[in-house]
Amino acid sequence: MRQRFSPARLLASASLVAMVAVSLGGCTAMSKLSDVTIGSSGSRAEAAPTDPARAIEVYGERYRANPKDAEAALGYGQALRANGQRAQAAAVLEQATIANPGNKPLLAQYGRALADNGNFQQAFDVLSKAHSPDNPDWRLLSVQGTALDQMGRHEEARSYYASALKIAPGDPGVLSNLGLSYMLSRDLPKAEEALRQAYASPRASSRVRQNLGLVVGLQGRFAEAETIVKADLPPDQAAANVAYLKDMLNRSEGQRGAPKRTPVASLSQSD
Repeated sequence: MRQRFSPARLLASASLVAMVAVSLGGCTAMSKLSDVTIGSSGSRAEAAPTDPARAIEVYGERYRANPKDAEAALGYGQALRANGQRAQAAAVLEQATIANPGNKPLLAQYGRALADNGNFQQAFDVLSKAHSPDNPDWRLLSVQGTALDQMGRHEEARSYYASALKIAPGDPGVLSNLGLSYMLSRDLPKAEEALRQAYASPRASSRVRQNLGLVVGLQGRFAEAETIVKADLPPDQAAANVAYLKDMLNRSEGQRGAPKRTPVASLSQSD
């Protein structure tokens, strides 16, 4: 029997992109998605700490010593986001953008932090200042698409994904975001088509697999979905992902007849 689902439940599930990435030992995006790297504003980032807690310590000390240090603020904000300290990250990056007006890497990171916190319109507006039509950043186009999807503006979101794909053809992260966009508007065949294109890429992350498994499962093909989410994983991780998938499908089935709601959960920062 075909599964029915609630967009709000599934948009919360779309943080599956981030949640599953964590369960697999990977790093989050917001995904739907890759961050501006700390190295964007200086060469010292070559030796940037990879552990978020250590990065918070290192960049936090530098930031407190000089809150106007753009590189320190960028590293500190990114580390706070990676550590789940979303509100603090947004506050730090907001002050940094005030102290460094026009700094595009800071604006990009601040926009992502706003999206983390559910401030989707503000995130979209800030990200629009982080790149320009004559020199667009396809990663930021993809993040803007996710913000639009969060606001229920799916057709507009897809135009941003299309623009991103013109610059980065076949990018699996953007295709995954496109698939989630179709999923949120209940067009599961198109969602599956986009996600299968993403899944076919040698650069596809494990989260793409999870999203494809979810969309396949929502169409009632659970055995196939289970095979997808278990592929190439250690037994314990495979079992955890199957359990998560079952829970998501059971919850979406339980939402049958529930009133439609506007999506509020944060989509993963795009790849």
